[in-house]
Amino acid sequence: SDRLPRRLHAAQALISELTGRAVKTHAGVRSEFHRLVRGDASLNDTMRDFLGASYNLKAIADYETGQGSDVSPERAARAILEARLFVAKIAVMLLAQ
Repeated sequence: SDRLPRRLHAAQALISELTGRAVKTHAGVRSEFHRLVRGDASLNDTMRDFLGASYNLKAIADYETGQGSDVSPERAARAILEARLFVAKIAVMLLAQ
């Protein structure tokens, strides 16, 4: 889904706004995002872990074959909902800056 890259871009925007730095790799974005939001009580564990979880889901959908490689419609729908919530939360955080 095109929504999954948006979650990465949202996190990159937050990182850029808070640090003035551009982080380009997915691993770098995940690491820096976690560092920046570690103590933020407005983010629950699902939101904090969303970047990694969505990347794993994308990897399954793009590259995995065999047992365990299917992404159910329910799992995909949940990921899309979580992506929307994640991007909306980041937008709120950016507006608060």
